[in-house]
Amino acid sequence: MKTILNWAFAALILVSAGNVTAQLNPKKLLQKKANEIINKKEQPPVKTSENKEKPEVKDENANAANKPGADKPSNNQVALQTYSKFDFVPGDKVVFFDDFSQGNVGDFPAAWNTNGSGEVVTTNLFPGRWLKFVSRDAIWTDQLLNLPENYTIEFDIIPIKGTEGGMAGYGFRLMQSINAKAFDHGSVPGKAGLYFGCEYFGRPGYRTYINGKEGEGLGLSGTNEEKSYYQKENQLYHIAIWIQKSRVRVYQNENKIFDLPKAFPVSSVKMDRIRFENGAAMVSNVRIAVGAPDMRSKLLTEGKIVSYGIYFDVNKDAVKPESYGSLKEIAAILNENPDVKIRIVGHTDADGADDANLELSKRRSASVKNELVTTFKIDPSRMETDGKGEAQPVAANDSPSNKALNRRVEFIKL
Repeated sequence: MKTILNWAFAALILVSAGNVTAQLNPKKLLQKKANEIINKKEQPPVKTSENKEKPEVKDENANAANKPGADKPSNNQVALQTYSKFDFVPGDKVVFFDDFSQGNVGDFPAAWNTNGSGEVVTTNLFPGRWLKFVSRDAIWTDQLLNLPENYTIEFDIIPIKGTEGGMAGYGFRLMQSINAKAFDHGSVPGKAGLYFGCEYFGRPGYRTYINGKEGEGLGLSGTNEEKSYYQKENQLYHIAIWIQKSRVRVYQNENKIFDLPKAFPVSSVKMDRIRFENGAAMVSNVRIAVGAPDMRSKLLTEGKIVSYGIYFDVNKDAVKPESYGSLKEIAAILNENPDVKIRIVGHTDADGADDANLELSKRRSASVKNELVTTFKIDPSRMETDGKGEAQPVAANDSPSNKALNRRVEFIKL
């Protein structure tokens, strides 16, 4: 019995020694390490909490997907296809524009007034200059606006922290003022108004009102409960408002979030001022334009469309998604008239070097053609491209509004 136990013990020692020898074998150690690396690469990446609400950062170094002829947008640009139901087409005559490029950083902008405070700022996350406000007061356009029955309003806005340390929300108001040179007080200021706001927890809402006896019972209000439309702190949102007589449509990025057919059913309502109020946000690229463009008539009878509804970031050639409505109109005309060929011509303002502007305008026109081909399936042989840079201005390059008029894309019938 003792002999058997001795043989078993000896066998156990030999097996253990064999395992140790295998672990110390350099060849097997390298193979094991390689297998561990391969297995690690094959595992799906783990999402961390810090990625959930990280602000979108514009990449100044556009990759190859941004260049003309690319089939896919860059990682920092939302695909145009996601805007397939976006029917907003901006007015073709700019009556007010401010990107706050004229004012000094730290100053209050010249075209505006306030009963509180605000300042022009820059940020490391988003290019350009922004009007920042953090208060319960208001900032409004100093001069009254002369607006017709049909016009559009657009602006970029970023909700930020308020005085209490969290997102404060904000309010935007289109109104018919009483005091041409002063602040109109109250929760329903002026003669009439449309209020669009973002609450502190992100929910968008609206209110319309007409003061006086003629407006009794005509006020409307509501919110959009779709959680995907809730705004978040430090995220950029493009807001567009389309006024057509009594009808008001409000868009947030690619979504139409409110459509009010009878918002102002009283003919005496004539809006003349916009203002931002009650919260904390940064706003830029405020654009008001009149006249819904009759693209079909202009191209077929006049031979040219001048479009202000195709957007690019500063010094970039990638078409922004909010251009979808205008491009869809162009594509519809070309589809309905298969024999028509066009030349797409880009134009810039006079900021920057002449050569750089010329090259940028050519890249932008090529990018527009690329979107018409890839997104709307227009035959590329029907389109030529060209760029004129700053060489053919339609206004003096002396103000943000005039510079906005010079930044355009023309479609010329061949």
